[in-house]
Amino acid sequence: MSTVFVIGAAGKVGRHLVSQLTARGHRVRALHRRPEQAAALQQDGATPVAGDLQALDGTSLAALLAGSDVLVFTAGAGGKGGVDTTRAIDGRGLETAVDAARRAGVQRVLLVSAFPEAGRGTDVSDTFEVYMQVKKQADVHLAASCLEWVILRPGTLTDAAGTGNVSAGPAIGYGDISREDVAATLVALVERPAIQRVIIELTAGDTPVAEALDYLDPRT
Repeated sequence: MSTVFVIGAAGKVGRHLVSQLTARGHRVRALHRRPEQAAALQQDGATPVAGDLQALDGTSLAALLAGSDVLVFTAGAGGKGGVDTTRAIDGRGLETAVDAARRAGVQRVLLVSAFPEAGRGTDVSDTFEVYMQVKKQADVHLAASCLEWVILRPGTLTDAAGTGNVSAGPAIGYGDISREDVAATLVALVERPAIQRVIIELTAGDTPVAEALDYLDPRT
């Protein structure tokens, strides 16, 4: 059983993640910005932690993180809300989280990033281009840290029911993936701390999550 601190817990992936973690017996501390989000997170089994990622600095976030075993960063503007919001959440927010994890002694950090081919070949907005640039910069920042990180790059997110089957690897073909299956993969990574300092691309597939991660686990 681990204590998992989730940034972005009130989001679509975050809600699935909280429910799945608590169902597996993990303790979940869920950061939320709006007071009305607390009841829903508590209903999912988490301990709500009030805080605005855009207002916190490394020291104040570290105080909230203290005692956690794993930090999962699944917050993101999703290319919406403007360039400033994207840079504040996906960029500076991740940098604050890395700083806080170091200060709080939380070594394991899981980051939900973006598939490099997202939007390629389509007419995307300038905001989306900035979003992809910021996501890559966040990946670089985390990868340069001394933390035990994993960067998960899911394909196009859908609200379809999860199947429990995925395709995962350092370089795979682009495709869709349900948010529920992204959450299931994060749960599996929480439970397999030997998998670290790797970038994993993720789409829907034919292989159960646990088996898809086997080749990345040095114990198997």
